[in-house]
Amino acid sequence: MRRSLPTWQSLGGNHRAMRHFLNVWPPFLASGIRVEEISADFRYARVALHKRPLTRNYVGTLFGGSLFAMTDPFWMVLVLRNLGPGYVVWDKAGEIEFVAPGTSSVRAEFQVTDEHLEELRAAAADGSKVLRWFETDVVAQDGTVVARVRKQLYVRRKREKPVG
Repeated sequence: MRRSLPTWQSLGGNHRAMRHFLNVWPPFLASGIRVEEISADFRYARVALHKRPLTRNYVGTLFGGSLFAMTDPFWMVLVLRNLGPGYVVWDKAGEIEFVAPGTSSVRAEFQVTDEHLEELRAAAADGSKVLRWFETDVVAQDGTVVARVRKQLYVRRKREKPVG
């Protein structure tokens, strides 16, 4: 009997299972990225990248690809989980601005608010696609902003399938 890894969707609404799965997911595990918290309501997440020999770049600071990767799925997952199954949510674009060298461990936090969700639902109510930017600062232990990450989400209501 062949066993396979669980799919993202099979994790359902279990925030603890999602956190554990992300922490052993090869792209995060190999990059030294740790999901420290996902709230039970999927409204908040906190992620860390610790400075270790394998997370450093050529000049000894945190690898920029890992700084971006640590922020990658969270806005999409949190918004999708909160809008529910009646919506399509995709990452559309992303950008990163490196503000200061990553010389220590860093963290990023994501908070989906009622205002975000109300804005998206209202804008998508007529079936139109919505493009919305979300921003996250990647912050060092001393409070220094190391990077600013922006992710653009594509959101729309699912189209009803014809019956018959």
